[in-house]
Amino acid sequence: MIKLYDNGVYIADGKTIIEDNGNAEKELMALKGKSISKAEASENTMAYGILNKHNTSGTMDKLKIRFDAMASHDITYVGIIQTARASGLEKFPMPYVLTNCHNSLCAVGGTINEDDHLFGLSCAKKYGGIYVPAHQAVIHQYMREMMSGVGKMILGSDSHTRYGALGTMAMGEGGPELVKQLLNKTYDIDRPQVIAVYLTGKPEDGVGPQDVALAIIGAVFNNGYVKNKVMEFVGDGISNLSVDYRNGIDVMTTETTCLSSVWRTDSKVKEWYDIHGRSEAYKEQNPGEIAYYDGLIYVDLSTIKPMIAMPFHPSNIYTIEDLNANLMDILDEVEKSGAKQLDNDTIKFSLKEKVKNGKLTVEQGVIAGCAGGTYENICDAADIIKGNSIGAGEFALSVYPSSQPVFLSLVENGKIADVMMSGATVRSAFCGPCFGAGDVPANNCLSIRHSTRNFPNREGSKITSGQIASVALMDARSIAATAINKGVITAATDLDVNYTKPKYFFNGDVYKNRCYDGYGKADPSVELRFGPNITDWPAMSHLTDDILLKVVSVIKDPVTTTDELIPSGETSSYRSNPLKLAEFALSRKDPAYVGKAKEVQTAEKARLDGKNPVEAYGELESVVGAIKAEFADFDINKTGIGSTIYAVKPGDGSAREQAASCQKVLGGWANIAKEYATKRYRSNLINWGMLPFIFEDEIPFEKDDYIFVPEIRKAIEDKKSGIPAYIVKGGRLVPFTLKMGDITDDERKIILAGCLINFYAE
Repeated sequence: MIKLYDNGVYIADGKTIIEDNGNAEKELMALKGKSISKAEASENTMAYGILNKHNTSGTMDKLKIRFDAMASHDITYVGIIQTARASGLEKFPMPYVLTNCHNSLCAVGGTINEDDHLFGLSCAKKYGGIYVPAHQAVIHQYMREMMSGVGKMILGSDSHTRYGALGTMAMGEGGPELVKQLLNKTYDIDRPQVIAVYLTGKPEDGVGPQDVALAIIGAVFNNGYVKNKVMEFVGDGISNLSVDYRNGIDVMTTETTCLSSVWRTDSKVKEWYDIHGRSEAYKEQNPGEIAYYDGLIYVDLSTIKPMIAMPFHPSNIYTIEDLNANLMDILDEVEKSGAKQLDNDTIKFSLKEKVKNGKLTVEQGVIAGCAGGTYENICDAADIIKGNSIGAGEFALSVYPSSQPVFLSLVENGKIADVMMSGATVRSAFCGPCFGAGDVPANNCLSIRHSTRNFPNREGSKITSGQIASVALMDARSIAATAINKGVITAATDLDVNYTKPKYFFNGDVYKNRCYDGYGKADPSVELRFGPNITDWPAMSHLTDDILLKVVSVIKDPVTTTDELIPSGETSSYRSNPLKLAEFALSRKDPAYVGKAKEVQTAEKARLDGKNPVEAYGELESVVGAIKAEFADFDINKTGIGSTIYAVKPGDGSAREQAASCQKVLGGWANIAKEYATKRYRSNLINWGMLPFIFEDEIPFEKDDYIFVPEIRKAIEDKKSGIPAYIVKGGRLVPFTLKMGDITDDERKIILAGCLINFYAE
């Protein structure tokens, strides 16, 4: 099905793969009559060309990228603009799209969601932005339709910012990286490696883009094959895929932990841009004659079967055929791994009880968002559903077209009527089912979704409140097949379906009649609309010479997601209020975290107020005594006092910077990890002045231990990679060494300043 190459590869003429295993030079000479150096061939990738075009550093080893456009949704844009305002923002220097597809349901917290929307519109008018009101489009569909372009680069404050199938390199990052762009700064990274994804063959009818994506994720997530690298899609199989199909695969590359993606373009992409009235955005894009890649994923599309990603990760994949053939054994595995991941003795996670007459049944299906709600997915699902009923039992199906133009075309061709007649409901564009703010199942229910993630709580249940539901990811076609089978898991390939493939007609008047396009028309006289929930960031301290950290949470799961660090769902409504949102930090993973962090913070607040921190937080007395026994000059009144968490591999999933900023607001100074799951989470830590420590061995400290890091400021200034630290335990100091990893000069300055806001304010 899928093969990963152990070595780098050369690809000649976009089709011939030559592995770099010692004979590559001879094979190239025989094929092309010439040899080429690895360094020269690596410059022939599409990714290299795009990065080179957008790099301002003068060297391709250390990139300083300026993007063509940016996008944020209503969970992130308030904090981004508030941060940029505090740092001197005057106008948006590039097209910046503010969509409203996450906090679209104005229920939680009263008026606060719509308050954020009015704030966003006023910002678009004042600073010259593009504003897309609620229910018009999910963020990534709008960017595909209106802002993508071959060879462009787009930055978004959402992890699924991926438009590679349209020839665009797009990246999802935490908000502070967008702030830098708004202030005419750059996105600074080392030149990433590039991994080829060679597609060949043609998918079987009934196999959809989610099936292909899940198969790839399952092959590369656990081994980190593409972590922080660019996935470059090539091969003859691309021509066998529609652009909607390619978009469906591409958006899921985020779940591989890659940095970005890009695809070769062809006449189908040209037609796509023509349909959307943006022919000028197209050009043919291919690798050079001989291109070198740091690895290759070989995918024979004809062998891909309908897939299912079982709880609680998109990489936990099985074919539906294998699941049904080995049902109880697989469910037993999933229950055991799921219970371990949930780590909650009061919750019973059970799936075997959903087996009826030897078949796995589910209570809900959802087709939604940037991955599932595309035109072709819904058309194919409608062809399966047409003339059938989803039944009057427990099973329910919801379909969310990804934009109003998509919705309109589906209405005009009758597919929406086919869906509705089955008993399924059709909703407006909304990302809620993807992050736990819509279609929340009942307790103990299993939902199948064509969306992007199935992490714990992404369906909206609250484990700490005794609620447990779960999500399995499937393609829209197999969800539709399951729907007409009344909730019994069914592969679409088991059905004989005539897929009608109606032509898509894009009507841009939908946006012209409702969306505000103010790019290039900034009006400084406009007053911003502030709702009562929109607050400024609290003051944050500079890094002190020494720091004292209390370990307030230890998470030993193999991977910790950003959803576990700061939950999604209804908490999203408080994203404009840093102090309020911080109350939810780690609430579904370690409910004691907030209280413990606040206790430590009382000492730091006392220190900053010129009071004795030991008097404010009595347990420091013995800690201070132990440190003074070996460091006679130690002064607690000049030492930063804060909390830290340890997690094996934190930061998988969302780009939301609040996973870091909430810790900072609660007095956090650092994270300690074996490694960081994504570049974006590590960047979020740095941008909020949090030290991204690394400790690769088994940790020598425990929860509630104190860690003293002397001369940390000097270590950062001197660019030390190894940093001496001490565990304060039993009245003595136990030495160990923390690592920092590579950070740029600007990142060092941000850490020293205490956060990005302080850095730019200075």
